[in-house]
Amino acid sequence: MKNISSVFWYALLICVVLVLWGGIAPGHLQSVTSNITAFISKAFGWYYLLIIMLLLAFCIYLIFSRFGKIKLGKDDDKPDFKLATWFAMLFSAGMGIGLVFWTTAEPISHAFKSPPGAEVGSNEAIKESLQYSFFHWGIHAWAVYAVVALVLAYFKFRKDYPGLISATLIPVFGEKSMRGKPGTLIDILAIFATIVGVASTLGFGSAQINGGLSYLFGTPNNFGMQLAILVVATVLFIISAWSGIGKGIKHLSNANMVLGLILMLLLFIVGPTLYILNMFITTLGGYIANFFHMSFYLSPLNEQGRTWINSWTIFYWAWWISWAPFVGIFIARISKGRTIKEFMLGVLFVPAIVCFIFFAVFGVSALNIEQNGIDLISEYTLETTTFGVLQHYPLGIMMSLITIIVIAVFFITSADSATFVLGMLSTGGSINPANSVKITWGLTMSALAAIIVYFGGTPGLQNMLIIAALPFSVIMMLMAFSFYKAIDHEIVKIKRKDRKRQKREQRGELT
Repeated sequence: MKNISSVFWYALLICVVLVLWGGIAPGHLQSVTSNITAFISKAFGWYYLLIIMLLLAFCIYLIFSRFGKIKLGKDDDKPDFKLATWFAMLFSAGMGIGLVFWTTAEPISHAFKSPPGAEVGSNEAIKESLQYSFFHWGIHAWAVYAVVALVLAYFKFRKDYPGLISATLIPVFGEKSMRGKPGTLIDILAIFATIVGVASTLGFGSAQINGGLSYLFGTPNNFGMQLAILVVATVLFIISAWSGIGKGIKHLSNANMVLGLILMLLLFIVGPTLYILNMFITTLGGYIANFFHMSFYLSPLNEQGRTWINSWTIFYWAWWISWAPFVGIFIARISKGRTIKEFMLGVLFVPAIVCFIFFAVFGVSALNIEQNGIDLISEYTLETTTFGVLQHYPLGIMMSLITIIVIAVFFITSADSATFVLGMLSTGGSINPANSVKITWGLTMSALAAIIVYFGGTPGLQNMLIIAALPFSVIMMLMAFSFYKAIDHEIVKIKRKDRKRQKREQRGELT
């Protein structure tokens, strides 16, 4: 394997140690990660809320700033992908399995199991359930991805820096430092956050595919079956990764967006259509009206409320941060040639609106069943909730089969994208990493996903995400500062050139 940096071997060693630890002593790993997570949630909850809002404010500022017309690339570069394909690829990589997993489970939990503030099962709890789902999956999440992607694309395609997280910090720490041990450490942290974030999502996906197959066909619903699903999926996403980013991910992403939209439209038609429309508009208004309250609320005087925030909001913010290097690098890779304003508007708002629509259709359909006296929480596990909801509507079997396919393809595209990103990070920023490197990371991710599912299920996934996100969040803020410093300097140089050109033209007119 040529062109592999020391980052590859260090990061791989850390992952192997983690896999062995989980395989030999899963109880000990679960205990250690639980204790660390409890400390982080208690001591740094305020930090997670603040940093996400700072990143979002930075994104909004860039849309209206003097930097908006600058391209992520050279001035004459054109986008590599059409707008629809670009959106399909970033959406499949950025949300994927998690969106299908939580669109029914989260609103039901917020309304009928553990509301953020209202009484269980009340009308207020039902309204809040969808409102907080919008909050968790809206522009806050995409701001995290947008900042990392923007900074990487700017330095890679406009400044010709290596496609590495460490390279984006050269304006702050200098080239010598970022090419030395500090830079190596930063890239290792980025790889670790990516590995944990994607492995956790693969764990969610294998559990939900297993739940769907068990619900529909009576197959065993256990760790052995989930491991078999992981093995099959690993083979498929390695085949996709082998074919390259322009073929495998592109075609799979486009196909899956079509399938996802068909599934959503089917449920919208056969489900409580008018109720969905009314709740969507009402929830959108509540989300906008309570935007800042939700963004900064930590419930300091209510222990139960704080526990809820730790379990949901802090978990989600950590999840988005841990996915940021993976999704950010991938979005940067497919966004060459777009202006900063176009990029921010596209990444920040369009996917968020689609997430809102998905949650309205699936979430309200689930809430409607629960309101009609069917106890989904008691009857179904977290992994089978979506399939249970679909069975209570016409065309339930067909929609469940489409759901399994959508989850499986999201599984493949997310893992496929991650192998590319990890290969890029561990080969000095190469935009075409060797297939052997991508396969190595693919196998490592799957092994870690199996360990995470084995030792802790959903709580174990949450623990690993929150731990991995904390150090990388600091790097993200430094990236934003570095970008501002570099682009502000570029604007100053452009203005100087313009003034000199104007003076030369004036002198030419005088002579």
